[in-house]
This record gives sequence, C-alpha cells and structure tokens, in this order.
Amino acid sequence: MDYVHDNGMMMTPSPSSSSSSSSMGNNMKTMHVHDDHTMTMSHMTFYWGKDGEILFSGWPGTNTSMYAIALVAVFLLALLVEWLAGSHPGGKSGVGCVIRTLVHALRMGLAYLLMLAIMSFNVGVFVVVILGHALGYWAFGSGNTGSEDPGFPH
Repeated sequence: MDYVHDNGMMMTPSPSSSSSSSSMGNNMKTMHVHDDHTMTMSHMTFYWGKDGEILFSGWPGTNTSMYAIALVAVFLLALLVEWLAGSHPGGKSGVGCVIRTLVHALRMGLAYLLMLAIMSFNVGVFVVVILGHALGYWAFGSGNTGSEDPGFPH
C-alpha cells in the first residue's frame, strides 16, 4: 500500500492504493509518524477495546487498569460538566456576572475536552460520556434538586 506524507506528521493511504489491501481492511485508520520516528495507528471508526489513546499521547496505553481509570475520569468529567450547567453562582452584581461567565467558560472548555475524548472513537469512552451526562442531568438538572430558580434547567 502506498502512503502519502502530510508534512511528515501523518500518513494516510494514497488515492492510488488498492481498496482490497488486507493490511488495512475495512477499518479506517490513520498512521501517525512521531518525532522519534515511531508510528501509531489511530482509529477513524468506532471500536471496542482497551488499547488506544484518549486525549493524550500514550494514555491510557495498553494497561487494562489504566483504561478503567481513564473511563472513570471521563465519566466524572461529564458529571462535572452537568453540575456546572446547573450551578448558578454569584448574584446579579458585576462580580456575580463575572463568576457566572468564568463558570460558563470552564464548563464549555470541559465539554470540548469531552468531545475530544469521544473523538478517540472508543466505544467505552462514548458510553461513559453519555452515562455521565445522563446521570449528571438527572442528579443536577432534572428538577430533582428542588430548585425554585426559573433559570435552572428542568
């Protein structure tokens, strides 16, 4: 199979490559060439497995316990995003407005971090993000908290 270099950082099959090649199969993957001349494959379709990278190069690696820790961390991050969505800190003063703005910025940053985690295409990550958001919404945003604040998401 022929590969085309894209600024020396990523290798993808060239258009002239045979689609019946057994080395890549039907599973879309992209080959990355790192500075130390090692190559890794990134999935471009959903897959189920513990071997992959979530957010950071080499994390969680191939260790099952590190994968479980990564899933717990992503789940807790989704819960935190929902908790921040339901929190309304500060009052109507200028300082309260600044605090609400900072909380919103933090929530959006964490939400984008979750989006990047999902872009690992790992089904386990996708499932724990959905579960974290669902449980977080149920616990903090579905009206179970007894909040009478009309701005609170119900």
